[in-house]
Order: sequence, then C-alpha cells, then structure tokens
Amino acid sequence: MQPFIVKLNGLASGRTEFSWKAGREFFEGFGNSEILDADVEVTAVVVNHGITVDVECSIEGSVTVPCDRCLDNLEIPVETGFEDVYTPESDDLDLSQDVYDYVCTALPLQRVHPDGECNPETIKFLSK
Repeated sequence: MQPFIVKLNGLASGRTEFSWKAGREFFEGFGNSEILDADVEVTAVVVNHGITVDVECSIEGSVTVPCDRCLDNLEIPVETGFEDVYTPESDDLDLSQDVYDYVCTALPLQRVHPDGECNPETIKFLSK
C-alpha cells in the first residue's frame, strides 16, 4: 500500500503541496475487495503552523466496482475532498485512512450501469 505520509520533520512553516496516486493496491491494503481498480489523484495542501497542521485535500479520479445488477465492471467517477486541522503526535502525518474513507463515502449506495448498459446475458436471466 502506498502511504499518504507527510514528513513533518524539516517541513518548512507555511504552505506546501503534495500529490499522490491511489490505485488498486491502495484499496487492497485496507482489505477492500469491492474496489477492483482505481485511478485516483490526491492533492494535499499542507500549512504547517508548528503545533498544528492544516490540510486541504482534493481527491479526483475513478474507481472500478462490480455493478450491483449484472456484476460486470463499472467505472465510477470520484470527486471529493476534505479539510482538517491535525495536531500530530509524531514526525509523520499519515493521511491514508482519511483518503480511503472519503473515496469510499463518495461512492453511491447503488452501483449500477445506466439503463441499457448492463450485460445483456445477465439481464436476460434476471428478467425470467
């Protein structure tokens, strides 16, 4: 799993920008078997105040999940983000859990292809 870690030791005061990519391996690291593939760009703007760290994170890309109706792969666009203030207890600020959580909550509850785009062979069995 690629961690989303900001090294605070030596990080200059003020604003610093970081960017990472999250793929299938990132979600597998959390034991998520629903996300079959992913191509997600994560950009974090970190403002170091010394004792606290402000983080503004944007997350854009897509994840592939099985369609709830036909079980074929379904690519879902993801565009989300978060802002938070952290009081780090170590020299590393790990944003991995936050990124994972925000991507997962950005996914719709019902994950189905638009009408007419599901696998016709599967739909044929469902309509019997």
